[in-house]
Formats: sequence, structure tokens, C-alpha cells
Amino acid sequence: MPPDNPLALYIHWPFCVSKCPYCDFNSHVRAGVDQAAWRAALLADLAHEAAVLPDRRLTSIFFGGGTPSLMPPETVAALLAAAEQHWGFTPGIEITLEANPSSVEAACFADLAAAGVNRVSLGLQALEDEALHFLGRAHDVKEGLAALEIAQSVFPRVSFDLIYARPAQPLAAWEAELRRAIAFGTEHLSLYQLTIEPGTRFATEAAAGRLTIPDGDTAADLFEATRAITAAAGLPAYEISNHARPGAESRHNLAYWRYQTYAGVGPGSHGRRGGLATVRHKKPENWMGAVARNGHGIQSEEPLDPATQASEALLMGLRLRQGVDLARIARLAGADVAEIVDERAIARLPDLIRREGGRLRVTEEGMLLLDAILPEVVRDRVTA
Repeated sequence: MPPDNPLALYIHWPFCVSKCPYCDFNSHVRAGVDQAAWRAALLADLAHEAAVLPDRRLTSIFFGGGTPSLMPPETVAALLAAAEQHWGFTPGIEITLEANPSSVEAACFADLAAAGVNRVSLGLQALEDEALHFLGRAHDVKEGLAALEIAQSVFPRVSFDLIYARPAQPLAAWEAELRRAIAFGTEHLSLYQLTIEPGTRFATEAAAGRLTIPDGDTAADLFEATRAITAAAGLPAYEISNHARPGAESRHNLAYWRYQTYAGVGPGSHGRRGGLATVRHKKPENWMGAVARNGHGIQSEEPLDPATQASEALLMGLRLRQGVDLARIARLAGADVAEIVDERAIARLPDLIRREGGRLRVTEEGMLLLDAILPEVVRDRVTA
């Protein structure tokens, strides 16, 4: 496999102990899960994806959810063994699993590491008990930090998530919480502003006037402080919400943001392969039924025209501090750079977005306004 043609694999485990009020991910609460049946179905879905995407080697695997730390370690081991048999692993492959920081799940960390997981992403979400209660989390700070300690002793690489811009959260309180988080010494932090997503319990609360998140100016102050503090601590932002020590970036997520080929397996998972956008059935029972009928859980495979591929690559890549290689985007589109981006709009916004040689990148100041900048500079339609 050429070194510029990597393959990333995403495996979705859709089940959670409870549904968090802010979460719009494909997660479901079920009274019981037939573990043997789920293992067999995931292995079948994986085998199908390998059959239609042969002659590749995996550079990263990511178990997401839901709560994949609820998966039996033997299921994780079986999926990793199958993935290696189907595709093969590149040396130093990154294998990440998302985990809740509960004592029950932390007790399985050693077994998950023995199965082959070498990077864990912990959903700590906050370092204040009151905030964790507000966010609907089942753990408290003490339990979460105990799980973090176990993770750091077991896995070579550890990341954790925090949610900020919570209702009435003072800037000074967030700065103190963030500095405490950094002091634990993890190599990677994912720091997300709280947003109200449609269909969530928080959306219902906000619509009823019972929940208000910080306004734009306050959120901007929190965002800027976050980037300044992490940069000063040696964990600069390499993507709009992700911070890492140099060399510790999530290689799997970089595959998405760099618009590389990735396979998606499990309920609701997405993939990009051979100019196709693949989508699996979202509801667990529907996905299981599709696997039983067809040997895979695919709901749709839609061809992506060059214009769409170029637009997706731009929209994903401009989230990165390094920006995008415009020549590569032009090759995807089969078009000139001028047909892909609006050069005049870029010239009008020199403090927010810059073309530097063959690369286009959003500035530090521009990241705060990324959602407003993208429609201005990315052309709606690329004509080949």
C-alpha cells in the first residue's frame, strides 16, 4: 500500500447505560444486549467492508459510540483479530476506544489493553460534581479521576473530553478547571463548547426557557482562553476543539479531517471509500436485521461527484490548524483552484483566512468564526 493511501476503520457500539441530555450521537439504552449475536453481526459487517475494500492496510481503528467500553473485551479482541486478518496492520497502528470513567468500566481497562487497544478516550466531561450532575453523567469527579489514573497506568496513550461554556460558567472557574485538567499530564485533550443539539433533552429545556448557555461574547472569551492556556502548556490546538502535544494528535481523526479513505462498521456508521459515501442503518435493531438479511448493515452507498468530494475535503480540512493543500483539493475536483475557493473573499478576510503558497488555512482569530467563514470562501458548486 502506498504511504499516501492509508485506511482508517471506525466501529460503532451503540449502547449506553443512560442517554446524556446534550447527546445527539447514535446511542441507545437497552435492558439487555445479546453479546454473542452482536459480536457475530459486527464481524459479518466488518468482513463485508473488507471484501469491497481490499488490498489496504490499517493505520488506525476507532471504537466509538455509544459507550464501547461496555463491549466485552473478547468482542474487542475478536474484531481486532478479524481486522488484522482482513487488511493487516501498519507498524505502530493506533487503536482507540472511547470509555466512560466509571469504576465498572475501568475494571476492564487491563483486559481491553490486552485485547490490543493502545489509546483510550475518556468522557470525563467536567471536573466539578455539580456540572457532572447537570450533564447527566453517572460518575462523580472522584470516580472519574480514579478511572483516569487506571487508564494512564494501563494504556500507552490517553485523552479525555471536557465540556465548557456551561450555563453561568465564569471564565475564571473554567480557567482553573482547565489548568487542573492539564496538570494530569495526558497527551491529548478534546475540549468542546456546550451546544444545544436538536432532538436532545437540552433542546427541550432550552425551548421552554429553562436552559440558557453563554452568549456569543462570553463563549468567545472562553474559547480564546482555552486556546491560550493549552498552547502555553504545550498542548496547542491542532483542530478547532482538539489539543495535543506535538506528535500525540489523534491519527484516526486526522484521517477524517484530511479526507482520507475510511471504513465504517456498526449501526449508523459512515464511510468514505472509492468515491462512495456509505451509511449503515442507524437503529440497532434495523442494522441487525440488515446484517441478517444481507450480510452487512449498509443502508445506502451514494456516489460522490468530484465537486462534492472537493467541498467535503475543504470543509473538513479547514478545521485543522495546518489547513488544506489546495492542489490536492483541485485534483479531487478535477477543477482549477479558482473554481473551488473564492479568491476575492479570501483577500477580503486576511485576518481570518490566508492562502500561504499552496495551502489555505484559517487563522487563530478565524477559528472562532469558522462556521461563518466557510460559506464565504468555499464555492457552492465546483464545475469540472
